[in-house]
Amino acid sequence: MRDNVILWWVLTAFFALVGVVYTGWHILATPADNFAARIEWVGTVALFFAAFMGAMVAFYLDRTHKAQNGELPEDILTSDIDDGDPELGEFSPWSWWPLVLAASAGVFVVGLAVGHFLLPIGIAIFVVAIVGWVYEYYRGNFAR
Repeated sequence: MRDNVILWWVLTAFFALVGVVYTGWHILATPADNFAARIEWVGTVALFFAAFMGAMVAFYLDRTHKAQNGELPEDILTSDIDDGDPELGEFSPWSWWPLVLAASAGVFVVGLAVGHFLLPIGIAIFVVAIVGWVYEYYRGNFAR
């Protein structure tokens, strides 16, 4: 994780340096009386924006690294698989409700693209799928 933070800070510095060189080079290469006309705004803004986005990712990774109090088992080359095996939750491998939910999203998006009469049908299928998925452990063979 620490290597990723350093990589993103280097990438941020690279884009900032290239932005400065690009802007300066264009100012020197363009003969104009108006200073604002000598700056090529699209490339300059794009390069500095790329540097800004790299800085945001680097800052986020740095804060995440500090919040986890060191290296994760995934980052240590000598760690075993069992070292980073937490309990992730309870999942139902036999459940068909996620497929119904995805189908409802598909019907809704097709309704946006093709005809608005499909929108309420997609919403109705969505409501049925959410209720079925939430209450799947309260009925049938897996009732508690």
